[in-house]
Amino acid sequence: MLPLLLETPHLNIADNAPARWIHADWGGVQNMATVQFGGGELVRLLQAQGYQKVLNDNTRVTTMWSEAAEWAGRDWFPAMYAAGLRYFAWVYPTDIYASLSVDLTLQFVSGGTKIATFGNLPKAQEWLAEQL
Repeated sequence: MLPLLLETPHLNIADNAPARWIHADWGGVQNMATVQFGGGELVRLLQAQGYQKVLNDNTRVTTMWSEAAEWAGRDWFPAMYAAGLRYFAWVYPTDIYASLSVDLTLQFVSGGTKIATFGNLPKAQEWLAEQL
């Protein structure tokens, strides 16, 4: 069990200190407000922990959040990069419609962060551990 840095109904953020990454576990219904709040907290915590990696687990997300996709790609990812992010492992939701929001967000992303998407958590963890 990793120590929690944030616990909300829509997002739990844990510190994986041995691996030197933040684990963001999103769940349930997501919308512009929850994505922007959670995104802001991830920026703050990434900077505070001094890590370069995020494991972004969307497995438990149950709805599309496409209204936040452009904001996430154009604003959030650059802010995360400025906070130190270099590697982002993104686990797709099991809900097919929620997965479309991930793909839409990726269309708006540019910049230096290396992003990889995965169908399951173990593969994402493996990839993130390999990034130096």
